[in-house]
Amino acid sequence: MTKPESLSKRSELRFWGWGYADEHLSLEEDQLVEAMVAVMAPNSTEVAPPSIDDFDLPSPRITLPKAFSGFISTTKYDRLVHSYGKSYPDIVRMFLHQIDNPPDWVAFPKTEQQIAELLAYASTNNIAVIPFGGGTSVCGGIESNVGDDYQGTVSLDLEHFDKVLDVDAISRSARIQGGTLGPDIERQLKPHGFTLRHFPQSFRFSTLGGWVATRAGGHFASVFTHIDDFVESTRLVTPSGVMETRRLPGSGAGPSADRMVLGSEGTLGVITEAWVRLQSLPTWKASVTVTFKNFIQGVEAVRLISQSGLFPSNCRLLDEAEVHANHLAAESCALLVLGFESADHPVTPKMERALTIASDCGGKYTDVRYINAQDEGTKADSADSTAATWRNAFIRMPYYRNRMVGFGIIADTFETAITWDRFQQLYDGIKQGMEKAILEITGKIGLVSCRFTHIYSDGPAPYFSFYALGDTNGDLSNALKHWRQIKHTANELVVNLGGTITHHHAVGRDHKVGYEQQTSDLYRQTLVATKKSLDPAGILNPGALIDPCKKARQ
Repeated sequence: MTKPESLSKRSELRFWGWGYADEHLSLEEDQLVEAMVAVMAPNSTEVAPPSIDDFDLPSPRITLPKAFSGFISTTKYDRLVHSYGKSYPDIVRMFLHQIDNPPDWVAFPKTEQQIAELLAYASTNNIAVIPFGGGTSVCGGIESNVGDDYQGTVSLDLEHFDKVLDVDAISRSARIQGGTLGPDIERQLKPHGFTLRHFPQSFRFSTLGGWVATRAGGHFASVFTHIDDFVESTRLVTPSGVMETRRLPGSGAGPSADRMVLGSEGTLGVITEAWVRLQSLPTWKASVTVTFKNFIQGVEAVRLISQSGLFPSNCRLLDEAEVHANHLAAESCALLVLGFESADHPVTPKMERALTIASDCGGKYTDVRYINAQDEGTKADSADSTAATWRNAFIRMPYYRNRMVGFGIIADTFETAITWDRFQQLYDGIKQGMEKAILEITGKIGLVSCRFTHIYSDGPAPYFSFYALGDTNGDLSNALKHWRQIKHTANELVVNLGGTITHHHAVGRDHKVGYEQQTSDLYRQTLVATKKSLDPAGILNPGALIDPCKKARQ
C-alpha cells in the first residue's frame, strides 16, 4: 500500500481506527470477533470502515504563511489522522464520516525555534494549537473541538522530536525528546543496558511527551505506576517562553514545576524534552496465576499484598466476568496474575510470601514460573500460559474493536481509583448501575467486567470494561447516541461513589465534568491563572482540562 501524501515520516497510521494501516486481524481473530457478534448481535448488518476518498474536508480557514511552508501540511490524510484520538466515539464518528472540526493545518516542526515561532504566530492571530504525540487519546484530548472563538486550529505533531539525547549511566537516567515513541525509547536505550520499562497498552503508538502530559499509567502494578514516578525534569515550550526544571533526584524547594507539567494535557505548553529515571534490564522474574472462588476473596488478598511491602511488578486481579469474557477458566472464578522482577537479586522469597498471603485468603495455584535471564535453560519454559492469553487479549482488544464497531457493538472501558474501605461499595454500585443503564438505554443485556490495573497500600485502581449492543441495522449514529448516554452514566457513578474520574486515561473533554466535580473551584481558578501566565492568548488545547478562553473573533 502506498502511503498517502504527508509530511509525516512514520509508517502509515490507520486514520479511522487503531494501529498501522497494514495491520490486520488474523483469521483466528476474525473468527473470534464473529463469534462475539453471533452472541451479542446475530442479525446485525456490518458497516464497512471508511476510506480516505469518502471524506471531503473543508478548505483551511487560515492562509499558510510562507515561513511555515516547510513543516505545515494541509493534506487530507494528515488532517484526518489528527482529527480524533482512538476512543470508541472517535472511531464511530470516522465510520459516520462525521469530521466536524478537522484541524486547518498539521505542523511537523523539527526545532524548538519552529515551535516558538508557530506559537507566537498563533497567539497573535487567534489560532488554537493542539499538541499531538501519538494520537492515542481516548478521552477527547487532541481533537480540534475548540468552540467558535478562534480563527482556526493547528495540530502540532512532535514526531521529529524522537531521540534519546543523553544517557547518564552513573545516575541511571536519560534525556529524551517528547515525540519519541515507546518502542524507539527502548530501542535507543538497549545498547546502554537500560530500559524505561513504562509499557502502557498504547506503548507502540504513544510518546514520552504524551505520557507526561496525561500522567499515563504503565505496566507496573505498584511503586512505578505512573510516568510521574520516572520523571526527573521537564522542558516546556510555551507562548511566554521556555520553562525548564532543574534535574534533581528530589527537592523540597516549594511547589514542584514538574508536577504542574505532569497532567497538563497540552494546555500550558509543548513538552519537548524530559529527563527520566531508567532501570537495568530485569534478570530475575517470577510469575503465577492464582484463582479464587470469588472476586471478594481476591480483593482481600490483593489488599494484603499491597500493604505487605513486597511491591509486585504485576498484580492484576480479574473478576469473574473478566475471566469468563477472556475464556481463562472452565469454571466461574476470579483470577490474580501475580509477578515479581529484579535486575539485582532473586525474587523467590517475595513470591513465596505473596503466595502465602494469597493462600490464606483462599487462593489456589499450581506452577510458579521462575526465570533467570542469564540461564538459557529456563527461557523455553518462561511463559505463564493463562497470563499470556490474557495479556494478548488485552493488547489486541483495540484491533478487535476496529471491526466490532462496524457491527454496532459498543466496546469501551473506564478506570478509577478509590481507597480500600470504599472499594466494595464502588464496585457493586458500578456493576449494578452500568448493567441497569445498558439495559434501559439499549433494551439489551450488556456485559460489565472489572480488573485491577494498579494497586496502592491505600487502595486499588479498578478498570471496568463494558460491552453493549448499540444498533443492529447499520445505523451507527444510534450506537453513538447510546454510547454517550452510557458514558454519562459511567462518569456519574464513578464520581458519585467517591472515585477519581480517571486514574490514567487523562481528563480531555470527555471527563471534564467529572474533573470539575472532584476538584475545588479555587484550585481550578488557580490553574486558569497559571495558564494565563504561560499562554496569555489562551491558544493551547482549548477545551481540554480547561474551558476555552472567551474572546471575540478578530
